[in-house]
Amino acid sequence: MKAVDVRALGGPEVLEVVDVPRPVPGPGEVLVRVRAVGVNAADWKLRRGLVEGFGIVPPFRLGLDFSGVVEETGDEVFGLVMSRWGAYAEYVAVPRDALAPKPASLDHVDAAALPTAVLTASQALADVRAGQRVLIHAAAGGVGHVAVQVAKARGAHVIGTARAVNHEFLRALGADELIDHTAVDFTTAVSDVDVVFDLVGGEYGSRSLRVLKRDGVLIDAQGDDGADDPRYRRFYVQPSAAELARAADVRIHVSQVLPLADAAKAHELSESGRVRGKIVLVP
Repeated sequence: MKAVDVRALGGPEVLEVVDVPRPVPGPGEVLVRVRAVGVNAADWKLRRGLVEGFGIVPPFRLGLDFSGVVEETGDEVFGLVMSRWGAYAEYVAVPRDALAPKPASLDHVDAAALPTAVLTASQALADVRAGQRVLIHAAAGGVGHVAVQVAKARGAHVIGTARAVNHEFLRALGADELIDHTAVDFTTAVSDVDVVFDLVGGEYGSRSLRVLKRDGVLIDAQGDDGADDPRYRRFYVQPSAAELARAADVRIHVSQVLPLADAAKAHELSESGRVRGKIVLVP
């Protein structure tokens, strides 16, 4: 089969199209023919060796999100795979309990864009309550635009940071207030926030602490800036087929669909930080 592997850490150029044997499913696993695979910020961060605590060294294969067909049964499924041999390939071996039936209302491209975004947003914001003020950084991104919908569905007042070009898009998803982070310092534009969901990282964490209420929570999905504050919470997504089975009601925006062989181009776009929604690769 064709796959895209990382043989050395580095820029997009280290992504290599290779011919490799199809994976052989282990106990509790099934072989899935991949029809589409979602691109996440975690992909290029792993490729560059920027994700601490993963202990993953080359060679490895990226690809958390996928949609496809179980080779043995023909069932259409989608899911999130956390393995050193991910879904940037024509086939992937996946634990059976990590798979959910693909909703009939979604094609494979939209289904492949969902898992990481939906699970991250729903798990990270699980404790959000009606009436709370929730600030979401990178609100127009792959996880951010889903987080806006999740927080709004839970009755929150949703504030997002995003470039002005994305404001109309986010208002349509339910955002109540929007801050153009390229023109305004968000710490001067918002205050008394109950929950900050940081999808940017770097110094955004420590700056976000300034706008939090004394009993607020900073949920950080990107780094550890601000970790010495008791309000800080580091978040890691967990696979859940049960949660994915309830994901069909979320609107997912796919900005671009590229061939799997163009994974390097997809990474360049993702790394630019200017992608609205998700990029999807198709084998």
